[in-house]
Amino acid sequence: MYTIVDIETTGNGIKGNRITEISIFKYDGHEVIDEFTSLVDPECEIPYFITGLTGIDNETVRGAPKIDEIAQRILEITKGCIFVAHSVNFDYNVIKNELKHIGLDFVRKKLCTVRLSRKLIPGYRSYSLGKLCSALNIPLSDRHRARGDAHATVLLFAKLLRADGAEKVFKTFLNSRSQEATLPPGLPRETFENLPSAPGVYYFKNTTGTIIYVGKAINIKKRVLGHFYDKSSKEVRLCQETTDIDFELSGSELLALLMESSAIKHHFPIYNRAQKRTVQQYGIFAYQDRKGVLHLAYNKLKMVPKAITVCYSPTACRTFLEHLCKMFELCPKFCHLQESNGACSHYSITECRGVCRDTESVADYNKRVEEAIAYADVKGDDMVIRQKGRNPSESAFILLENGAYSGYGFVENEMQLANREDLEAYLIPQRNTVETQGIIQSYLNKNKGNILVLTDRVV
Repeated sequence: MYTIVDIETTGNGIKGNRITEISIFKYDGHEVIDEFTSLVDPECEIPYFITGLTGIDNETVRGAPKIDEIAQRILEITKGCIFVAHSVNFDYNVIKNELKHIGLDFVRKKLCTVRLSRKLIPGYRSYSLGKLCSALNIPLSDRHRARGDAHATVLLFAKLLRADGAEKVFKTFLNSRSQEATLPPGLPRETFENLPSAPGVYYFKNTTGTIIYVGKAINIKKRVLGHFYDKSSKEVRLCQETTDIDFELSGSELLALLMESSAIKHHFPIYNRAQKRTVQQYGIFAYQDRKGVLHLAYNKLKMVPKAITVCYSPTACRTFLEHLCKMFELCPKFCHLQESNGACSHYSITECRGVCRDTESVADYNKRVEEAIAYADVKGDDMVIRQKGRNPSESAFILLENGAYSGYGFVENEMQLANREDLEAYLIPQRNTVETQGIIQSYLNKNKGNILVLTDRVV
């Protein structure tokens, strides 16, 4: 038994979306045996652009039942039935959220007539309800009204039930493990299945092949699936527009971050917000107090006359200072990790030798601070960061020249790279931006042992 559903809404995403009209046809596979259609008072203003599309305005729904008045009828007519709709996740999730808001659970098996149509009647340029009905000679009246669209979907669904291979396709789509109801309506299942469970960058594309979102992941397939399960308004819109997904392997999370940043700067996808905003930089610096003790501290970069190193958040500054404290046995009080008048008492750093208690000389302490400064100040070096490759037989490298990001490349594991010239043949040049500086600096602050300074020796 099936219930074919269509709703009209206020158009405010998913969680903020309110139903203005609902139509449900109960269908046994041969004929409609029940119907429920009703306007719904959304208890909020209906935007002008929605009225322009549907013809439903505030006056139209005045006196209509509220969702709590028709909730039991919705539950009753859909009980024990498979929930069917064109782009099913939109209708299903709006209804689910509306009922959840009044304390009712709504769980039904789902079928999407967009995905079913793509599988059973392939070859059409568009699978929107209007264009599909036109191509298949299905009558569609009262477009963008719930009953008109729902009735047309019933006629489309009847054709799909009787299409060649329908029984196998329906069985597959209803298999709880198939994820068919989770995938975007316009995305072929084969495209999702071909995604790797490996680190890299992925690209969501729309019907024209335009990249609309770039992301990075340690496990591309798992992360992409996470987009499909996310019910935020932005993610739902993104998935509704996605008809293809491409990817590039990176071998490591660090390189995936750098590749993602480059791709966002190049394609400027409409659904990427990160890396379009101004990034605040912070500088770690040293100064000497009246007693001659060297302090390490941080502030906004424009307030720091001579930064030892640059970070891109206060948290990153504190993390790096904690790392220096532990590595060089510095005092957390004099690294400004705690504010107190007495001796240090940091909850996790216990390596301080007692300069704050006058049990260590200032000269001995300052010597270790200077060693920490030398360790942190890596600007000016030509360096290689080696990473895992895209397969077991290769390695990846990231090249920094004078401390600035120059690009990355992939080489066979057996390849020995002795100097800059050896890297040249494999280097994929990249722009050094504020974002890439932040990514690399954050990595260097936590992984000093993985840096190889270019010299005459083999790296």
